[in-house]
Amino acid sequence: MTTESIIRLLTIGALSGLLLGVGLRLTIHQVLDSLRRCRLALIVVVNFVVVPALAVTAAWAFGLSRGISIGMVLLAAAPFAPVVPVFARMARADLALAAGLTTLFPFLSAFLTPWVCQLALRAVPDAGAVRFSAGGVLLTLLGTVTLPLALGITVNRLAPVLGRRALRPVEIFSECIGAVSLAFVTITEFRSVLAIGWAPLLAMTVVSEVSLLLGWAMGGPERGARRVVGLGTSNRNIALALLVAIQSFAGTPVLSAVVANGLLLISLGLLHVALWRFGPQPRLAA
Repeated sequence: MTTESIIRLLTIGALSGLLLGVGLRLTIHQVLDSLRRCRLALIVVVNFVVVPALAVTAAWAFGLSRGISIGMVLLAAAPFAPVVPVFARMARADLALAAGLTTLFPFLSAFLTPWVCQLALRAVPDAGAVRFSAGGVLLTLLGTVTLPLALGITVNRLAPVLGRRALRPVEIFSECIGAVSLAFVTITEFRSVLAIGWAPLLAMTVVSEVSLLLGWAMGGPERGARRVVGLGTSNRNIALALLVAIQSFAGTPVLSAVVANGLLLISLGLLHVALWRFGPQPRLAA
């Protein structure tokens, strides 16, 4: 089994378990009500248009190499990481909104991400073409994101006692698999990640923090919703970006760039979660 296959299996296992746990905490009415109250059209436009444009601009401004620039674009074109509901729960944010948006974006990504990648990569010299199977990616995202969420919500509706009993074991198991997955990716790509240097990481940090501010501004008057949209806009779908990188740019520095920047985004997301949960009230609060 190849390294890429192991990474994919660990990622799928971790995400499925984490999102099953999120679903066990929610009802379908909570999710739908949160989606109705958010600025959905604006959130979609910013995530699929503005953030990729920011990534292209940052790559050009920092003079990054072709492989690293492509990796940044792939991440920027893959919005709303499936870990956002987990981050939302840790940050005491609007969990129902996080689940609703995380359920919706896989459908949109399966069709919009390849188109956004093709357009954005035109600004990267000699980037090449993106090979992307919309059907395969849609099935992968449905299986790892939408189905576990739906299953958890269904169990919570039909068998709430079973759901409460299963919640903690599911969360512990999925968090352990997630830790193993992150450690495996870090170890296998450690040398390549170190070779990237500080400039690409600084560029991605700028993109992430600007995206967080944009998401916060779109979140509306409630702090919990602002935290969700901010986290979702700044944390990209690393699994989807890795899938595109493996399909289209295997054997190139693109995979290492996705891994390095993906680890950076996770770290920044955890930092914001910690600040919101344990620190003083943020100055951005309404």
